[in-house]
Amino acid sequence: MDSTRPSELWWPNPRSAFDLVAIASSAGGLRALTEVLSSLTADFPASIAVVQHLDPRHRSLMADILNRKSRLPIKQAEEGDRVEPGSVFIAPPDRHLLVNADGRLSLSRTELVHFVRPSADLLFESVAASFKERAIAVMLTGTGSDGASGVKAIKTMGGTVIAQDEGTSEFFGMPGAAIQTGAVDFVLPLKDIGPALTKLIVRGEAA
Repeated sequence: MDSTRPSELWWPNPRSAFDLVAIASSAGGLRALTEVLSSLTADFPASIAVVQHLDPRHRSLMADILNRKSRLPIKQAEEGDRVEPGSVFIAPPDRHLLVNADGRLSLSRTELVHFVRPSADLLFESVAASFKERAIAVMLTGTGSDGASGVKAIKTMGGTVIAQDEGTSEFFGMPGAAIQTGAVDFVLPLKDIGPALTKLIVRGEAA
């Protein structure tokens, strides 16, 4: 364990080959996130942070909706929350979500990135810096190119990247832009992404 990190932190988790999964989605994301998160078991040993592009003018009910289908506890992220195994945090509308080296979450209203806030790029870059080779980035359906720079950061730091394939993406902009970077390790249909995470994280097997 990095000696600069507080000793009470739980990672690296001996039960898991990875410690944090960062997921990004936009248009079509609710269905995709429901599919992925509902496939994970209650003893899933990694933490999950999610950026979904949302209308900044309205309160989000996404965490409540996803909780109905998931065996993992899902909540809208708040400043200072700490990531834990089996926890799922979703960025609130109009706030960037960052995971710090001490495992605490930060929310920010700094400038838009690729015209959006929250930004997949900022989430992925913070996760890459904090979790390095023990991070996984997952790019799901969405328009635009947000996240493409972030997946390169994940890959540069030794992490693993999964992208949803074109055939099952309602919108292929974000997954396609990620794939074009050359940083994506696995391009998978939506139904295979949850099982792939279980293989990678729980059993240490290739997806």
